[in-house]
Amino acid sequence: MDRGTGNRATRKAADRCLPVSRSSSRPLVVAERLPRSEGPTAWRTLDPVTSAPFVTAAERIISTPGSPQTQDDSVPTAPVEDAVDEPSGTPSEAAGSGPAVLRRRRIGVLLVIAALAYLIDLGSKLLVVARLEGHQPIGVAGDIVTLQVIRNAGAAFGMGQAMTVVFTMIAAAVIIVIWRIARKLYSLPWAIALGLLLGGAFGNLTDRLFRAPGVFRGHVVDFISVQHFAVFNLADSAIVCGGILVVLLSFRGSNPDGSTHQVTKDEQEQ
Repeated sequence: MDRGTGNRATRKAADRCLPVSRSSSRPLVVAERLPRSEGPTAWRTLDPVTSAPFVTAAERIISTPGSPQTQDDSVPTAPVEDAVDEPSGTPSEAAGSGPAVLRRRRIGVLLVIAALAYLIDLGSKLLVVARLEGHQPIGVAGDIVTLQVIRNAGAAFGMGQAMTVVFTMIAAAVIIVIWRIARKLYSLPWAIALGLLLGGAFGNLTDRLFRAPGVFRGHVVDFISVQHFAVFNLADSAIVCGGILVVLLSFRGSNPDGSTHQVTKDEQEQ
């Protein structure tokens, strides 16, 4: 038999063989289609040793795009008990689904932190106005920290007394900027930081809008007095803590959307 005749015979014999499964620890399992006299869909599993001459040819046929064996969906396959279960979805789909789960927006965390900061500040102001305004200061830590009600027309810690309207507009602008950032907020630390800023800004803005002497000119209630420092309220504390956290996150290269960037030496020196 010449070489061409041998190749055609091998291919013809391989056409009757169908590789069923292969794993890294098991040989190729081959099923042979029996003559039609045995039945229209009769198959017989071949022994790996005796079917060795057809394995290479059968693999080449089924791996060739457009071959009849790769397009014949009606060809049955013999079940293999030890087949390894494939994970659902392709690796790219599995990899793509991971970040979608991890990168949840943190608007809920931001709103919870902001609501807590706002309610604590509002409640503390209502309490001190009702109980302490018009009374002598109450010492918390001797003369170092005392509680006394002071109406502040300026910014945090009593700065800018003649710029009440300006600080009101700044507080409103800060709230708008934070809300715009929140639409792409996926970082939990950033959500906490922006929540503190938002709650503190809302707390002082409420005083600007609803306290005397009028809308946009209302005086903020400050009541925590630190010796040789300033008088402030809990909203001011929330704003300062949120601002410090924002600076630390930026210094570490963290972004509100959850991504990170490399901080250069020039940025560190600045």
